[in-house]
Amino acid sequence: MRAAAVPSVTGALRAMESLLLGAGQRTARRNAWTAVLEDRRRAKDRVETQHVLEAVAGRTSQAT
Repeated sequence: MRAAAVPSVTGALRAMESLLLGAGQRTARRNAWTAVLEDRRRAKDRVETQHVLEAVAGRTSQAT
């Protein structure tokens, strides 16, 4: 006898989404979330770049 698989929260939310939203709304929501994730990645890259530039600037000013 096999135990029934328990649906994940993500799976349950996607099932509710498919019942409540039309295909166009789902696509728009996913596109918006993808844009949010990309903005977060770019912000992280900017912070890392700023730290590198500050470190290089600090070394340059000490060398002179």
